[in-house]
Amino acid sequence: MPDFAELWSPVRLTLILAAVTTLVLLVVATPIAWWLARSPARWKEAVAAIVALPLVLPPTVLGFYLLILLGPDGPGGWIASLGGARSLAFTFTGLVIGSVVYSLPFVVQPIRNAFEAMGDRPLEVAATLRAGPWDAFWSVAVPLARRGFLTGAVLGFAHTMGEFGVILMIGGNIPGETRVLSIAIYDYVETLRWTEAHLLAGGMVAFAFTVILAMLVLEKRIGRARS
Repeated sequence: MPDFAELWSPVRLTLILAAVTTLVLLVVATPIAWWLARSPARWKEAVAAIVALPLVLPPTVLGFYLLILLGPDGPGGWIASLGGARSLAFTFTGLVIGSVVYSLPFVVQPIRNAFEAMGDRPLEVAATLRAGPWDAFWSVAVPLARRGFLTGAVLGFAHTMGEFGVILMIGGNIPGETRVLSIAIYDYVETLRWTEAHLLAGGMVAFAFTVILAMLVLEKRIGRARS
């Protein structure tokens, strides 16, 4: 008989990680996407390429460098020392930082596409009505780009839920602290605990299907509302 309390622990931790990461991603990705969509700088595509690096880098490579940065000899070690700790690696905070870096392109790109799709006309109209740049951004740009925000949030959340390589490199497998869902499934398979692996893996399949279906339905409704 599976220990459901043991099964719930990585599920709960993963949900918390995905929620926190998604909120941080929306805060970080929005100004980046806005700048990439509106800036005339010739080198902005170089910045876009840096943001998109996690799409093509092997998770072990990204995880290795994040481990160095978050470790005791990197900037993460200095930040952790302010709170009396030795390192941000193998902590929940380290998982959030790694997840934000790894999922950033999945949130930046949809929001950038939405900002670019709205064109200049809405902002020009807002300017003629004496709306400042900040007011125009929140009252015009953000509502028009809501489909991009929705897609980015869903992709960021879902991608964080399924992370494995980067999480394993910087978080390890500490029960209750860094043992997320994907690591738990891997651990159960390694120890031949097939029932537990089936329950968690099947739950992930159902979750992925639900997320994709919900995103398609919501995007369709938003499209109808805009038309």
